[in-house]
Amino acid sequence: MASEGPEYIPLLPGSPRRLSPQAGTRGGQGPKHGQQYLQMPGPRAPGLQGSSSRDPGQPCGGESARSSSVINNYLDANEPVSLEARLSRMHFHDNQRKVDYVLAYHYRKRGMHLAQGFPGHSLAIVSNGETGKEPHAGGPGDIELGPLDALEEERKEQREEFEHNLMEAGLELEKDLENKSQGSIFVRIHAPWQVLAREAEFLKIKVPTKKTYEIKAGGSIAKKFSAALQKLSSPLQPRVPEHSSKMKNLSYPFSREKMYLYNIQEKDTFFDNATRSRILRNACPRVNIFISLSSVGINSLIANNIYEAAYPLHDGEYNSPEDDMNDRKLLYQEWACYGVFYKFQPIDLIRKYFGEKIGLYFAWLGLYTSFLIPSSVIGVIVFLYGCATIEEDIPSREMCDQQNAFIMCPLCDKSCDYWNLSSACGTARASHLFDNPATVFFSIFMALWATMFLENWKRLQMRLGYFWDLTGIEEEEEHSRPEYETKVREKMLKESNKSAVQKLQTNTTESGNEDDEDKLTWKDRFPGYLMNFASILFMIALTFSIVFGVIVYRITTAAALSLNKATRSNVRVTVTATAVIINLVVILILDEIYGAVANWLTKIEVPKTEQTFEERLILKAFLLKFVNAYSPIFYVAFFKGRFVGRPGSYVYVFDGYRMEECAPGGCLMELCIQLSIIMLGKQLIQNNIFEIGVPYLKKLFRKLKDETEAGETDSAHSKRPEQWDLDYSLEPYTGLTPEYMEMIIQFGFVTLFVASFPLAPVFALLNNVIEVRLDAKKFVTELRRPDAVRTKDIGIWFDILSGIGKFSVISNAFVIAITSDFIPRLVYQYSYSHNGTLHGFVNHTLSFFNVSQLKEGTQPENSQFDQEVQFCRFKDYREPPWAPNPYEFSKQYWFVLSARLAFVIIFQNLVMFLSVLVDWMIPDIPTDISDQIKKEKSLLVDFFLKEEHEKLKLMDEPALRSPGVGDRSRSRAASSAPSGQSQPGSVMSSGSQHTNV
Repeated sequence: MASEGPEYIPLLPGSPRRLSPQAGTRGGQGPKHGQQYLQMPGPRAPGLQGSSSRDPGQPCGGESARSSSVINNYLDANEPVSLEARLSRMHFHDNQRKVDYVLAYHYRKRGMHLAQGFPGHSLAIVSNGETGKEPHAGGPGDIELGPLDALEEERKEQREEFEHNLMEAGLELEKDLENKSQGSIFVRIHAPWQVLAREAEFLKIKVPTKKTYEIKAGGSIAKKFSAALQKLSSPLQPRVPEHSSKMKNLSYPFSREKMYLYNIQEKDTFFDNATRSRILRNACPRVNIFISLSSVGINSLIANNIYEAAYPLHDGEYNSPEDDMNDRKLLYQEWACYGVFYKFQPIDLIRKYFGEKIGLYFAWLGLYTSFLIPSSVIGVIVFLYGCATIEEDIPSREMCDQQNAFIMCPLCDKSCDYWNLSSACGTARASHLFDNPATVFFSIFMALWATMFLENWKRLQMRLGYFWDLTGIEEEEEHSRPEYETKVREKMLKESNKSAVQKLQTNTTESGNEDDEDKLTWKDRFPGYLMNFASILFMIALTFSIVFGVIVYRITTAAALSLNKATRSNVRVTVTATAVIINLVVILILDEIYGAVANWLTKIEVPKTEQTFEERLILKAFLLKFVNAYSPIFYVAFFKGRFVGRPGSYVYVFDGYRMEECAPGGCLMELCIQLSIIMLGKQLIQNNIFEIGVPYLKKLFRKLKDETEAGETDSAHSKRPEQWDLDYSLEPYTGLTPEYMEMIIQFGFVTLFVASFPLAPVFALLNNVIEVRLDAKKFVTELRRPDAVRTKDIGIWFDILSGIGKFSVISNAFVIAITSDFIPRLVYQYSYSHNGTLHGFVNHTLSFFNVSQLKEGTQPENSQFDQEVQFCRFKDYREPPWAPNPYEFSKQYWFVLSARLAFVIIFQNLVMFLSVLVDWMIPDIPTDISDQIKKEKSLLVDFFLKEEHEKLKLMDEPALRSPGVGDRSRSRAASSAPSGQSQPGSVMSSGSQHTNV
């Protein structure tokens, strides 16, 4: 359509909207009578090139060499589109350009009306971004908008400026008309080949070359073992197209000057969807607009509610009844369903769809879960050993023997009576299940297990890095956070010197051009640091205060229940169970509070980049949640019963309330109960309520909200929503920190106190089998598709894991030495026993007390004992009343104490030495991967030299050649040119070269 004068575009329902660049701007032919037209809206800023339309028959990959830059479609959401014209919901309405990214925003109008001429008819506006065209106001078909309030008008102008800058950057946009009083608008972004090639070169994205080579196994034995293992595990493999483990492409960072190196068969599919979204994710923040003398990008626009969301699209629906298969549906069927819990994870497909960062998380989670299998087996064996030897345990038999008649001192003042030790028989027998010699072996095993797990993860990380081409990648460009930009802008605007403002304006002229040095000094951040320090101390003190409050509850409740004869027999069980449940509820509540507090504290620090923000947030959240989760357990393990005093000289918390004591069988059984209930409760409640219930309620609320706002939506439009509508209704992706944090806390439960609870790995394994599928379902069905992020490792989480592994050695050494009776039994058996057995051990650990020396008012009232009690027993190593120094610590006490400290030192150094030995014996980089990396570098050099030689040879050939050779030469010459100079319709592909390594 070419004409003289203003451009008029016929509105054909269902047809792609294009505007010919050759359309004239002069002349005077207007619209024909009876046909609806739209006049070109709005002037464009100078400098934006005109766009050339595609031939309708030309494929998207073969673009013209003409200046084909930007096409911007404004489409009417209510206009019916035929099924023939609308084949895919992943593309623009021309069914050719793929939607690579989506920007969503909510608009609101006070009112709108159509100009005279076409009442009640919705129109589509089409713009190709050409410059210098002035609108002809008042023409037929013009849309007149009602007045907007100042904020909405300002946001609209900023959106228009940002979208205009996106088009100037070479991106192509499509959006709907704002034809309702309010609603959501989706700006669809397509990156043409020129933009993809430019950004891929800028980001140094590694892409496969034409050179392939075979990955050979180490030796014949390794080959046979690998083949046998693969055959045995074939039923456990997911039915997905896996990458071949025998063949691999040489990869090289993308370069437009070396196009002849790559096997580009079709430009539209050369970069997969995750890579395209990653390119857009890095390109959009560099497109800025000016606000208050400072340039801001998409992150700041979202933070200021100018846009509500920015996300890539999922690959269609996961539960569609159609036969068409996409990666999302495949992941749902082979990974996110609970019915495939026994299968391995399709890690390569996860990485392809979600990116390397999420792929590494699920690879780590899978390795951790698989490593829990041997530790669970050993833990069950240790538990069964305790069950099998419970009848042979001499100390518990002595405690249960009623003939011994150990009369124990009262557990509280006045209301508590003397009691027989045999009444605690059940507790003593249960303690043996976890307090036996096998637990020492299991503690050593778990310390080495943690080391082996971390070493194997480093090896798996290197192996994945090799196959995913992560070796030698550079860190991606880090963009400043919106809060940081705002803080810098506020600081610079406060400067009285105009040169500072001038400098800010010049420094922010180019997008992303910030000084290398931080613009916020330590003086600017000092208030934030001070607030962080004070707040963290306050939160830790709050946690300790709550633990102390639970202790007071246990003491007062035990005293109150002891007054009633009906409840006196079950005091210890009732108090322990209720106190643990209170601890669990408090931990769950404080977990959510501390997560929000850690986020707020990190924000007031104003970190510059997202990576710095994430690392500081992780450290704060881990510190607070670690203290919150483990404080009650540390109290029971190392402090309970240590500061009780003795009969006649007890330590009182309040007047009349004594510090609580351990059970007759020791505190290890109570530690086991505390650990098991907190661990299991945390896992069950967090999984079922926080990870399933809360997202479901959010989704339901969002659905109800959308239904209430959808009154103006056309019924035909609502029947088949677009993919960007479906994805917008999903929950936004907020990062992997909650997923990692949950597993790290669980790792602490498994390793830190495993000596007291050998079944912890079993419950962790059962939880993780469900957790893997739960997280998979959440990522596939409930979250918007995350931006693909390329990273080499799991970052700071590995350091936290390593720290927990080392700390677990110390904690388990003290649990065995102090909390359990392992050391006192060894000391008695080899130093005090007459026959080398544990006969008489219980009597040896009990001291005598003369009841006549009880303080006035603390004696038992109405004692039920038949005979008069002269001496009562209490568990401690003290001198008897008839000794020269009554009730002082005896020699046995100091002997046992020195043995305990010696055991801690020996155990710690032995396990640390074995851990270092295991670390040294297992190389971080597998030998075959190290060899392949070296050979790959050599092959890459040879491949470069060969390709350059062939290129020069073709250039030196005479001009007159046979037609076949000439065609090949022209194809090679075209492929060696930059993407912007490629010939129309040329497809740069050639046969893959294969080499054995």
